[in-house]
Amino acid sequence: MNEPAKVLAFPGPRAPEQGVASVLCGLGTWLPPKVVTNADVAARLDTSEEWIRGRTGIRERRVVEPGTSTSDLAVEAGQRALKSANLDQVDAVVLATTTPDRPCPATAPDVAHRIGLERAAAFDVNAVCTGFLYGLAAGSGLIAAGVAERVLVIGADTFSTITDPNSRTTAAIFGDGAGAVVLRAGAPHELGALGPFDLGSDGQDADLIMVPAGGSRQRSTGEPAEPGAEYFTMAGKAVFRKAIFQMAGSAQTVLRKAGLRLRDVDRFVIHQANVRIINGVADMLGQPVAKFVRNIDQVGNTAAASVPLAMASAAESGELRAGQRVLLGAFGGGLTWGSTVLRWPDIEAM
Repeated sequence: MNEPAKVLAFPGPRAPEQGVASVLCGLGTWLPPKVVTNADVAARLDTSEEWIRGRTGIRERRVVEPGTSTSDLAVEAGQRALKSANLDQVDAVVLATTTPDRPCPATAPDVAHRIGLERAAAFDVNAVCTGFLYGLAAGSGLIAAGVAERVLVIGADTFSTITDPNSRTTAAIFGDGAGAVVLRAGAPHELGALGPFDLGSDGQDADLIMVPAGGSRQRSTGEPAEPGAEYFTMAGKAVFRKAIFQMAGSAQTVLRKAGLRLRDVDRFVIHQANVRIINGVADMLGQPVAKFVRNIDQVGNTAAASVPLAMASAAESGELRAGQRVLLGAFGGGLTWGSTVLRWPDIEAM
């Protein structure tokens, strides 16, 4: 008789060991100077300023000029984050982006070189709008493993380069920008220490958010891409529901890991995808919308740059203050999602 198969127990994710934590000690951002208002978008598409504002909460967004790439924005934000942290060197650079300068090589080494970080390890992370949270987790992992003492994590995207300019669904929503933080090794009790992370994915819904052409799947067919397949596509209604459900669920999971309750959170800084999604997450969690940071009206959906740009905006306005308990969360293509918590540090955003 055959013996029954052995079941291997997997303990699941756990919080980092006590003693070493990654501490947020610098914050910098950069937005391209060109402003595109709802009136500008409405003038070329079959829509109106009121429809865009009512459906998305967006009033204006920034877009790059021809010849400006993702690395240009990342360099500016990274330099400002280093200045905020009063540092000129780090051990690693993690760049979260869906719009790299080239398919190969990664953009992060070029960014590190241009900032003057010649010996730093550097790599890209692609988790679309969750990229910055995945980047924070990667940077924290490098610190926890003793590979790095200081890590520069950048979220930068130029979605205007991959959105169809004639699509009301995407052209009205996305903007370009970059945000960066510096993490250093520290103690778990310090202000700025990142708590446990919750990260997840669901690849069966990968086609809800994607660029159909340009990858090995399309190229391996030997056939030219269909017209428009080089542009970003998104199934809006399905993404709307899943974004609310997954961000709310991830927030609850990470709070359980941290031994905290929803009422312990002073501010939520979640991906600025759509004002109705932000409101939906607040409703699902039973939290006042006033606790949710918003800057989507000024910048639109900036993908991987969204969370650090929102953090910087709230820090500059005084909405985020030292000692506050803050929950960071995001949802993006893949599908991917993630959350973490921290007590806001006493830093100046640059």
